[in-house]
Amino acid sequence: MASSFGKIVVGVYVQIKRSDGRIHQAMVTSLNEDNESVTVEWIENGDTKGKEIDLESIFALNSDVAPEEEICPSPETPPPPTPTSVKANKIPKNRRTIAPVKNDTPSRDNRVLATRARPAPVQQPEPAPPPPAQPTQAQTQQQLQNESSHHPLTRKEFGQLSRRKSNCVKEVEKLQEKRERRRIQQQELREKRAQEVDTTVPNYEILYMIRDFRASLDYRPLTTADLIVEHRICVCVRKRPLNKKELTVKDLDVITVPSKDVVMVHEPKQKVDLTRYLENQTFRFDYAFDDSTTNEMVYRFTARPLVETIFERGMATCFAYGQTGSGKTHTMGGDFSGKNQDCSKGIYALAARDVFVMLKKPGYKKLDLQVYATFFEIYSGKVFDLLNHKTKLRVLEDGKQQVQVVGLQEKEVKCTEDVLKLIEVGNSCRTSGQTSANAHSSRSHAVFQIILRRKGKMHGKFSLIDLAGNERGADTSSADRQTRLEGAEINKSLLALKECIRALGRNKPHTPFRASKLTQVLRDSFIGENSRTCMIATISPGMTSCENTLNTLRYANRVKELTVDPNQMIDGVRPNIQAVNQLDLLDDDEDWMGNSPQRDDLKLLCEQNEEEVSPQLFTFHEAVSQMVEFEEQVLEDHRAVFQESIRWLEDEKVLLEMTEEVDYDVDSYATQLEQILDQKIDILTELRDKVKGFRSALQEEEQASKQINPKRPRAL
Repeated sequence: MASSFGKIVVGVYVQIKRSDGRIHQAMVTSLNEDNESVTVEWIENGDTKGKEIDLESIFALNSDVAPEEEICPSPETPPPPTPTSVKANKIPKNRRTIAPVKNDTPSRDNRVLATRARPAPVQQPEPAPPPPAQPTQAQTQQQLQNESSHHPLTRKEFGQLSRRKSNCVKEVEKLQEKRERRRIQQQELREKRAQEVDTTVPNYEILYMIRDFRASLDYRPLTTADLIVEHRICVCVRKRPLNKKELTVKDLDVITVPSKDVVMVHEPKQKVDLTRYLENQTFRFDYAFDDSTTNEMVYRFTARPLVETIFERGMATCFAYGQTGSGKTHTMGGDFSGKNQDCSKGIYALAARDVFVMLKKPGYKKLDLQVYATFFEIYSGKVFDLLNHKTKLRVLEDGKQQVQVVGLQEKEVKCTEDVLKLIEVGNSCRTSGQTSANAHSSRSHAVFQIILRRKGKMHGKFSLIDLAGNERGADTSSADRQTRLEGAEINKSLLALKECIRALGRNKPHTPFRASKLTQVLRDSFIGENSRTCMIATISPGMTSCENTLNTLRYANRVKELTVDPNQMIDGVRPNIQAVNQLDLLDDDEDWMGNSPQRDDLKLLCEQNEEEVSPQLFTFHEAVSQMVEFEEQVLEDHRAVFQESIRWLEDEKVLLEMTEEVDYDVDSYATQLEQILDQKIDILTELRDKVKGFRSALQEEEQASKQINPKRPRAL
């Protein structure tokens, strides 16, 4: 029996053919004499795989290891008449597997093989008339001679061709059987799924894929038993449930939170052949909250650890970032019941509650601290006091480089109820508008601050910020100027916020806080060793919001990724080293830095975010900043001219009253009137020139916006 294996021994490498048509080498690990087959093994993608293959398939691809008895006899030698001969039994065995099927060999060879197969029935034990056998053999030899004159075949080639055809038929039959079984299984699976799920649901195929994927996950969500880890910069993600609008249109939930720090997005994709599939993207953060998490639970792991910071003379900041409608205001302000908001269940109120609890502790009670609260919004680069009828405020930097919000009212609060009243007043005044993502988009950043003072001096500050909807950052190419300015300011402030948090986490020598009003107002929260920040990225679970959700997660991931690796905090991030060095060089030129510190921070910001900020977008941001500066100057001068005009009217009234006298001094009247007119001309001419510059800045802004119109910037 060993001779039937030819030259095949254990350890020899042979060519094998896989079920998908691939041919590659494999090592023989065992010889199976009982069924005339061999077992082979190979390594694929780091895994060892194996299969059992019959000898005929091996010999068809490896003719050099075939045994001598497997070679077919020459056409001139007739088969032995003895039916019990081993060779006579083996040769018909191979020949019976050959059928006129389509393969790569010419049809001429098929005719030859079919003709030579005719003597096989004569060799069976059953009685057969001898006379017809001889003519058939003679005809076979004659035809073989005719064929060989056109295409001669050696004995070895003929044996190989015979075996190749035999194995080809086997492979085709195997493929057909597998295909039929697969079709039946797929049909049964489709019928079973059709019974389980309502096929009227849009994208139900995607729903099946998500269900199957989730079934393979091991869920370990965040619980109250988990430890609260202290972070200087904490980044977490909160998923909200599907809302009524999404449930009405039967939108799919494409967000999965399998563990306490992992968020997965099942992004639907489509191949070129229109086959739909899922691209499962995984993000890791400090904490991940699913749609069943309450505000109290979110507060426990995010803002609550920061409360003690402000009692230790520190600065704490908590941001809520995300697409409009993803739950930012719900998280920060409290639960909604229709249009009414329960402010007592938001992070604003929960933080205030813990502040007053800490005040009663013996260690802090002796400090005699007073608690104050402010509430303002930043809209289109302007600051408005929400606790003082939306009065416009000015943000200035004093000689000590401390940022002061001029005119901002601080309200003293004695208890949590006082804080809730201030929150209700402020929320009723906040600016909102309409975007493509939401009908009531937050168009401004709302900043609520809890300030501790001791004998009039600041002891600590906790800033809680509800950021504007990040989808508005892509509206920089809108045809409406106001929408463009809103989008530009939001885009710039979010970039600046990210870089300021990075600078805080890596202890950079410079923080680009002047790049936007938001970071300028929060400057003291990013400077100092005792500053801590928490960002809560809120995401929508619906498939229709998948793009905005991914943008939110990427932004949050970029904020945290530079602080996770301690080596980066030591060595620095290579792309940004040159930018920091450039800024250090700019510091030497005090005049240039003093002339335009905002432009320098904006330039540094754009250098560090080349992917998000193109050169055209940087030019647009410069034009917007210049236009805003002109606007502030024109408004300030206009107010001054208005006040001066009142004084002029009073002086002119005195002059006119003087002319009513009979013997008034004409020379004095003319001299005084001329002085008044000269003052008017000088001041009004100066104002007119500034207005012309303002109009030029408006035109430059419009031209810059048209340059970025073909390439719509990606929302952050």
